[in-house]
Amino acid sequence: MELESGSSNGQSRLKFYKSTLILAYQSFGVVYGDFSTSPIYVYTSTFSGRLRLHEDDDEILGVLSLVFWTLTLIPLCKYIVFVLGADDNGEGGTFALYSLLCRCAKLGLLRPSHATDDDISSQDSRLLIKETRTSSLLKEFFDKHHSSRVVLLLVVILGTSMVIADGILTPSMSVLSAVYGIKTKAGGLHENYAILITCMILVGLFALQHIGTQRVGFLFTPIILVWLLSISGVGIYNIIHWNPRVVSALSPYYVYKLFKLTGKDGWTSLGGIVLCITGAEAMFADLGHFSQLSIRIAFTTIIYPSLILAYMGEAAYLSKHKEDLQRSFYRAIPEVVFWPVFIIATLATVVASQAVISATFSIISQCRALNCFPRVKIIHTSNQVHGQIYIPEVNWMLMVFCLLVVIGFRDIDMIANAYGLTVIIVMFVTTCLMFLVIVMVWKRNLLAAFIFVSVFGSLELLYLSSCLAKVAKGGWIPLIFSLVVSSVMYIWHYGTLQKQSFESHNKTSLDMLLSLGPNVGINRVRGIGLIYTNVLSGIPPMFSHFVTNFPAFHQVLIFVTFQFMTTPRVSVNQRFIVRRIGPPEFRIYRCIIRLGYKDARKDSHAFETDLIETVRVFLQRESDGGDARDSVSQMPVNQHESNRLRDDASTRYENGSGAEPETRRKRVRFCGVGSSKELEDLENAREAGLAYMMGNTCVLARETSSFVRKFVINIVYGFLRRNCRSPSTALGIPHTSLIEVGMAYRV
Repeated sequence: MELESGSSNGQSRLKFYKSTLILAYQSFGVVYGDFSTSPIYVYTSTFSGRLRLHEDDDEILGVLSLVFWTLTLIPLCKYIVFVLGADDNGEGGTFALYSLLCRCAKLGLLRPSHATDDDISSQDSRLLIKETRTSSLLKEFFDKHHSSRVVLLLVVILGTSMVIADGILTPSMSVLSAVYGIKTKAGGLHENYAILITCMILVGLFALQHIGTQRVGFLFTPIILVWLLSISGVGIYNIIHWNPRVVSALSPYYVYKLFKLTGKDGWTSLGGIVLCITGAEAMFADLGHFSQLSIRIAFTTIIYPSLILAYMGEAAYLSKHKEDLQRSFYRAIPEVVFWPVFIIATLATVVASQAVISATFSIISQCRALNCFPRVKIIHTSNQVHGQIYIPEVNWMLMVFCLLVVIGFRDIDMIANAYGLTVIIVMFVTTCLMFLVIVMVWKRNLLAAFIFVSVFGSLELLYLSSCLAKVAKGGWIPLIFSLVVSSVMYIWHYGTLQKQSFESHNKTSLDMLLSLGPNVGINRVRGIGLIYTNVLSGIPPMFSHFVTNFPAFHQVLIFVTFQFMTTPRVSVNQRFIVRRIGPPEFRIYRCIIRLGYKDARKDSHAFETDLIETVRVFLQRESDGGDARDSVSQMPVNQHESNRLRDDASTRYENGSGAEPETRRKRVRFCGVGSSKELEDLENAREAGLAYMMGNTCVLARETSSFVRKFVINIVYGFLRRNCRSPSTALGIPHTSLIEVGMAYRV
């Protein structure tokens, strides 16, 4: 048995190593496209200002030393060593850090108020770490000052909007830089032709998005690997052939010497050097598709050494050919391999653009799920990989903005200034959030968090100050764009909260509603009525409004509430919660469907099947003589699961008065006969058909509200609601079975 156990462990380890290496291989085409194409434009952008090369090599060695230490400190030390460890159930990115703080430290405004969130996060080992005095003080501060939570949310929205801006600037910068390389061999080529070629490539890239990342990207990894092999090989050749002394630039002494010689000009050059780490945030943002170990292996074994060799080789060439400064990357390529490398460079920039576009789709999907972005159409392009999605509206808007940037500016230096500012702001936001994660989630002492922020935050602030100095020279592009996107996100979130608050404060008790029955003659019609609402207890004002004016509803009513959690995914056995509203003879139930911000919604038929099957298992448990306990009624996924749930599922009885479950819930043992009758009624109602009811609300500010509030709610939020996808379309509700109830909300 020991031999068998050892053999099994060996096979498990072999399988783990194999899967990790496969993920590391796949990560080259998804994560590192943007990172690996940065040598094309870093030196050109760095020396586009006042910084110039003189007879000695001090400037070029200083810039190379800055590039080396920037790559070492930020991507290698900050992201690979620390930030990748701050995942949220395997997911990364700005919203993942915020989600982690919402769940583990209770800091966020996006955390669902319902207690069921605790069921999901209760097993998180990070919650079991003992509180430190610093973490307790910080929690007390955030609890006491609500404005601090608003500021935290605004910082997260700022970082997110910059990531979306990156989805515009990366394709523009990468493809345009690669295409401009053709002017190295065709100096007489008019600039308009380069712009035209760039636009054609961009249109083709965005036009292919609808077929999915899996089909578009099956050649991505080989392209990036060939690209890395090319630039590292050319780098080694240039080091040996032109100037082996550039190896000495690995010493930080040359950084000191550069700033001593150039002063302010050296500081302004940092806006170009920051472009060498443009893809660092992608390592964390795309963590959900891979694993920490696979990303670390790919970076440390291939990406990092290849990029260092490429930058060193280009510096070696520049030290002997200072006149080629504006086309240094392509000039440094030996004549015999120029055209193959040029073609690979163009393909690699397309890969880099594809990776950023996919990341933009992913983060907008997260924002939408957490009510921070208007409803858009999300198409899942893969049945196997959940993260592969396509958002048509966002795709075409990104394409239009990319074309406007390329045609409107044409100047790589201006686009580079905007690009650098976008990248460094996202990184600095990550550093700020990591401070809170270290103290409040990891429960480390304040000194560790302070050292982290001091080392990486001070370096990023230095780069940020240089980029901000170039706001007038293109840096205003991401600032204006992020201001618009951030405003849209925050106003949508604010308006949605106000709408939900109105519904919560104006809900009706079931007792009062049913007391109207004898007076207004409420009738029950055949079928099942699914009432969509955001209210977690009591009767939503929309349904009360409907019954008051049209006194009839279905023989079986199910109030359905989608609750989006701050976790990426919710397991199947924790997804459905079923409660009873009122006595059994009312045939009224409430079902809460909990979804993570990366969970896919099923089509209407599959959803109907799962929902009714969950209620059936709920009633079957009662029919079998089960006792009502406060636990989750789980959704069966197959017959074996259904049988198991009959032993585990529970019933919940809701009084319907809108009071909290702890004070109003009653424990009841139902007789088998009554529950059997309910099962029969459920099946008969199902055969009669389903109807969906939801509110078609008009949200308006009160007459006494300020002008700003009226403008935000009536104008901006109203415009967004009218022009985004309707809730029924977003939920996939069949139009022929939909009943919409119009009602005005004064918030």
